[in-house]
Amino acid sequence: MQDDRRPIANDPRLAAIRHVLTVNGRSVAVEAAPATRLLYVLRNDLALNGPKYGCGLGQCGSCTVLVDGRAMRSCAIPLRAAVGRRITTLEGLAEGGRLHPVQEAFIAENAAQCGYCLNGMIMTTVALLAADPDPDEAGIRAALRGNLCRCGTHIEILRAVRSAAERLRTAPRGDAA
Repeated sequence: MQDDRRPIANDPRLAAIRHVLTVNGRSVAVEAAPATRLLYVLRNDLALNGPKYGCGLGQCGSCTVLVDGRAMRSCAIPLRAAVGRRITTLEGLAEGGRLHPVQEAFIAENAAQCGYCLNGMIMTTVALLAADPDPDEAGIRAALRGNLCRCGTHIEILRAVRSAAERLRTAPRGDAA
């Protein structure tokens, strides 16, 4: 007896089709099945390796990107849901050869050990500071609670977020990304 629940090799839902995305301010076309996770397209098709594969379940934060300015887990976003939206990766934060103030703050505060979580921490911080330019300690902790750091650089990360907030508040207009 044949099991009718098995996927069939020529199932149209698995077929690659052309999708046009806006990634880091550029329009790019990719060929992939609509259900392909955005993370795989970013890393494998577009060679954007800022977002990392961590858990694959949207739980650890290492794959975080900005979608229309909001921090979202790219391992949990099907490609079809990203079409027509502005996607920003870690690589898209720097402008004119200058790092984003959040990136600068994370470097200045030595907020990394292995660096695997850093993409998610930075992208989440960028979204947080866009929504709340002067978050208190509780607000910072709440925003970052879903980003896991196994190395234990939490104190440095918190310091980097406070430093980034200060940098963004005091930067001359047009100078902050």
